Amino acid sequence: MKPLILLSALLALAMFTPKDIQAQTPAKFHVIAFFTGKNDRAHISFVGEAHKRFPEMAKKYNFTYDSTSNWDNLNAEFLSRYQVVLFLDTRPDKPAQREAFQKYMENGGAWMGFHFSAFALTPSAYPQNWDWYHNVFLGSGQYASNTWHPTPAILKVEVKDHPATKNLPDTFKTAPNEWYRWEKDLKANPDIQILLSIDPSSFPLGNGPKQHEIWHSGYYPVAWTNKKYKMLYMNMGHNDIDYDNKTNKELSFTFDNATQNQFVIDALLWLGSGKK
Repeated sequence: MKPLILLSALLALAMFTPKDIQAQTPAKFHVIAFFTGKNDRAHISFVGEAHKRFPEMAKKYNFTYDSTSNWDNLNAEFLSRYQVVLFLDTRPDKPAQREAFQKYMENGGAWMGFHFSAFALTPSAYPQNWDWYHNVFLGSGQYASNTWHPTPAILKVEVKDHPATKNLPDTFKTAPNEWYRWEKDLKANPDIQILLSIDPSSFPLGNGPKQHEIWHSGYYPVAWTNKKYKMLYMNMGHNDIDYDNKTNKELSFTFDNATQNQFVIDALLWLGSGKK
């Protein structure tokens, strides 16, 4: 009888496909991405790309990815379902949304923000009217200037033993992006740990035609964390669009860069691990 029992057990195991076995494995963590997806076509393009690429990452690395354009979901009950929050393009504007996000982060939640999510400029449609987020949490203050057109940059890894940068070379070339300069000196902030910055070999960065949108020197942080929170901001997230010829054709994609993708996924896995 024993050989028959063993054979039955093997046949039962064979009935489960790898997909079945994976489906029975609990997800390591749950991600919710907030987005607006309006106005700038470059940001809309990135949001659409993120909705395609993050589910692929989620399947490969065993986490879940949901998204919402309803910023009223920034409330305690909804956020309690997720370990990591992403801001793909903008930031919350209502006081209740902002208060819920701050409490989420202060109580151990994790966050990753891309490109425009850190933007603030007074006066503009996105004024700097949230001191905790821009001055304390991000530490960058207001937007100061940018490069143009969107171009690749060579980035320098500033911290080589961080979980988000451990698999990166000392320098690497990015996908095309619009690069931001900030009001505040992040190097002078003891709470901020800069992970990536523009390498001098990138200069001149940008190609105009406005001369002030071409950088020739300086120090420009690109990705950083605030050591008091489980967070990471990266300036990537602006695809190149054919504005000049008014075709609005997508000319580049943020996730078409393997090394940059390695940084994104390692950062996300670190955020989802629950470890500071």
